[in-house]
Amino acid sequence: MNETREVTDIFLWANNTDGIKKELDVEFFLFNKNYTPYSTNFSSDLNAQIKPLFLYDYINFVTLGAGTGLSVRDYELSDNEENVLLRTDLEKVGRAETLLHLIEHERHDMVEFSEEEHEFKRIKGIVAKFTHKDDPKKAYYSIKAIQQSNVLKGATAWEFREGKFGAFQADVGLKVPSDNQVLIIDKDIFIFNQSKFEKLFQYDYKKQLIADKRVEEIEQKYKLSFPDGLDLQALVREKKGVANKLQKLEVGEVTQEQAIDYADTMGLDLMTDDAGAIIILDGSDLTKFVNLINEDYITSEITGKRYEIKSKKLLDTPEGEPPRGL
Repeated sequence: MNETREVTDIFLWANNTDGIKKELDVEFFLFNKNYTPYSTNFSSDLNAQIKPLFLYDYINFVTLGAGTGLSVRDYELSDNEENVLLRTDLEKVGRAETLLHLIEHERHDMVEFSEEEHEFKRIKGIVAKFTHKDDPKKAYYSIKAIQQSNVLKGATAWEFREGKFGAFQADVGLKVPSDNQVLIIDKDIFIFNQSKFEKLFQYDYKKQLIADKRVEEIEQKYKLSFPDGLDLQALVREKKGVANKLQKLEVGEVTQEQAIDYADTMGLDLMTDDAGAIIILDGSDLTKFVNLINEDYITSEITGKRYEIKSKKLLDTPEGEPPRGL
C-alpha cells in the first residue's frame, strides 16, 4: 500500500455523506465481461429506489457498525473475522481501476447501451456514480454484480397485470440486487460482500500470493525464455487456469530435461533456445509448460492415444517411497 496516501475514513465519509445525500446526483453505467462501460439512463419513477439501493444502505451499514464495534481491515490481511469491513487499494485491483479510468477520463469514447447492439446477457455489473453539484470531481462509486438469473428477456417473459397474464413489454427486465457489495471512494475499495467483489473483478489476493510464490520457485528451478516486454509473472496473472493449477503444484518434481523429453514424447510444440531455455511465447506455451511439470499428459497403454488430464487422483505410492506431502 502507498504509505504516503491517507486512507479514506469510511465512518467520517458516512457521517458527512448522510448530511448531503439528498443533494447528490447519480449516473448509471453498465459494464460487460471485458470491463467495457456503457452509459445508460433511468426514468424518474425509479428515483425512490436508486439512492436507498445504491447509497443509503451503505451509509446505514457503516453508521450502525460504528456503534457495534465495526472495524476496517485490509482485504489482504483479513482472515474471515466477524464485524469487519474489508478495504483494499484501487491500484491493486487492475480491472476496477481500469473501469473507473474509462468512466472518468474516456467518456468521449463511451457509447450508450443498446440491447440490440450489446446484449444484456454479456453485462457483468452496474455502476452508480454519485457526485455533488458543488464538487463534481469528487465521486463515490457503488458497484453491484448482475446475475443473469435475475434478468428477464421480453421474448420469453410474461407479466401479470390487473389480474391477467400478458406479454412482457420491455426489452429486458432486471431485479436489482438489494445487498451491499462494493463501494469505491477516492482510491479505496470497500468490500461489503467479499465473494461478489472477487467475482466482479476476478480478484483473489490470497490465491495470487500462492501463485506468485510458485512463480519464484519456477524461475529458480527452470530456465525459461520470454519475448521482450513479457515475463512469467505477467503471463500467470492473465491466465486464471494456470494460476489455479499453481496452487497445488509441486515445483521441481519434473526436471527441465524431463519436461523437454516429456513434451517431445507427447508431440507438443515446445521449443528451446540455443542455451537450452524453454521458450514461452504466449499463454498457450505457458499452459503447456505448467501441464508438463505437473505431469498432466498421459498416453493410454490400451489405445496409444494421448490425453491431457483435467484432474487427477493418486491411486498408490511406489513401493519404498513415502506418500507425497509426508
